[in-house]
Amino acid sequence: MGHRIVVAGAGIVGLATAYELVRRGARVTVLDKEDHVAAHQTGRNSGVIHSGLYYAPGSLKAKLGRAGAESMVRFARAFGVPVDVPGKLVVATRPDQVDALHELHRRGQANGVPCRLVTRAEAKAFEPEVSCVEALRVESTGIVDYRGVCEALVAEIRDRGGEVRLGVEVTGLKALADGLRVSTTDGFLPAHRFVNCTGLFADRIARMGGVDPKVRIVPFRGEYFELAHHQTHLVRGLIYPVPDPTLPFLGVHLTRMVDGSVHAGPNAVLALAREGYDRRQVNVKDLIGSATWPGLWRLGAKYWRTGLGEAARSRSPRKFLASLRELVPTLSDDALVPSPAGVRAQALRADGTLVQDFLFAHGPRQLHVLNAPSPAATAALEIARHIADELELDS
Repeated sequence: MGHRIVVAGAGIVGLATAYELVRRGARVTVLDKEDHVAAHQTGRNSGVIHSGLYYAPGSLKAKLGRAGAESMVRFARAFGVPVDVPGKLVVATRPDQVDALHELHRRGQANGVPCRLVTRAEAKAFEPEVSCVEALRVESTGIVDYRGVCEALVAEIRDRGGEVRLGVEVTGLKALADGLRVSTTDGFLPAHRFVNCTGLFADRIARMGGVDPKVRIVPFRGEYFELAHHQTHLVRGLIYPVPDPTLPFLGVHLTRMVDGSVHAGPNAVLALAREGYDRRQVNVKDLIGSATWPGLWRLGAKYWRTGLGEAARSRSPRKFLASLRELVPTLSDDALVPSPAGVRAQALRADGTLVQDFLFAHGPRQLHVLNAPSPAATAALEIARHIADELELDS
């Protein structure tokens, strides 16, 4: 791997990929249009190291997520990045959720996740304020400073001779007889291979390289609150609801962060821009791209009730608080403080099905990461190994 490889995207997946490639002896240049790393999904998520609990057995999310729960903790500890592994509770707050909780337990066991069913009394030993009839205790769920992980990756990439160039946007890809020409806002770069880790714009970059992604990235804004300082003592670790197994969203939950604050959320609503972190942000090109994709209309026809509920909660902090009180009833009326939103880059097929697993596509000397939402941050080092192995097979 002595050739130059250009990696587009300085989120955690792109940086982890560059780190793995320079470790294998490649000359790597990372490009990102922003002036700092982790500017989008990576820097705006809830900081959770997921265990691999939720994903279909045998899927990449299950395998790479399970391994990533270990490798991310090891990396953070090795490089002095704040990390903790407090474990979490997934709680059935009503009897009609117990069967789904038990199914989640079976899935976790199939994926090799350390998890066990606990009674209401046992759950309260972990989280005294939690409300449940039964719960699932997951020991390997952790929290980490993902921005700090990215900064450590950048330092390692540069120490090993790689480049991280910020404020440089990819504008074109052209296959040559012996490689690629990568056009950027800062000129041209020759490359032997190109890796697309651009998240919210991954489908557009794929088409730029002549690859039909067969999916459209549809942006979903994840809206967060934090608990006010006088309420943070009510949550010791992580508390999650039983999720809807047909959706990739886990429902609003409570997460104690590495700095002691408690994140609450996210709510999930369609964003009107790929970088639409505020409901007032509208990008006409992005909006037309979503609205003209038949998959969005088919998805809406199937989940319109869910969508209306999320939209209502988006407009009402009172409804948001009501959802959290299903988990922790003692939250006060003034418990919530607004927190910055994130946007999830979700790949959607034309038939209206959400891509549930990580998704990759190949082109001439190109590899495109087309779907890498949660748990991609957790699994970033494992995704990077997967990508590097694929590139070696292509060489």
